[in-house]
Amino acid sequence: MASENQKVVIIDTGCANVSSVRFAIERLGYTVTISKETSVVLNADKLFLPGVGTASEAMKNLQERDLVELVKQVDKPLLGICLGMQLLGALSEEQGQNGKELVPCLNLCDAPIKKLKTGNLPLPHMGWNTITPVDNHPLFKGIPAGSYFYFVHSYAMPVSTEVNDYTIAQCEYGQPFSAAIQSGNYFGVQFHPERSSKAGSQLIKNFLEM
Repeated sequence: MASENQKVVIIDTGCANVSSVRFAIERLGYTVTISKETSVVLNADKLFLPGVGTASEAMKNLQERDLVELVKQVDKPLLGICLGMQLLGALSEEQGQNGKELVPCLNLCDAPIKKLKTGNLPLPHMGWNTITPVDNHPLFKGIPAGSYFYFVHSYAMPVSTEVNDYTIAQCEYGQPFSAAIQSGNYFGVQFHPERSSKAGSQLIKNFLEM
């Protein structure tokens, strides 16, 4: 779909600095709207769900903004970024400072979010790392093997099994984890494409052209 005809929306979750994502999209020639309004979100052609902080705080923000059911109604391609990807999962271990229970997330991808077991490697997993995408997925079109992406996280979705096959790219940091997922029209990347230089820009471009 041509850029001038697309309605591109960043969902205003209240738990992310959306300016860097907006600039990355605008650099590709697209006009971007930041909104939490039902009509704007449901009329979008492509959507982004960014997030930073803890899953418990982010889900609280979504509930307060009446976004939980709205995000579940989206039928166009949606890309969750970093915590935004984790929010697409079922249950998160990331409860915040005082929480002791698992955090129910959007359950749009039937996968848990677990704290990384990294051995002697420090948490958070912060910095550049390579990913291994599945073959011929359109989200990774034109991105050379061995490309580096920028990560900042301590929790992640496990790599999927054949029974529940959502992983479209994986990464290794003490253990393998899902670097990118797809569940129907919902996509997610654990890394920050807007901070991942040429490879990240190409991924955003691929998503917008899907």
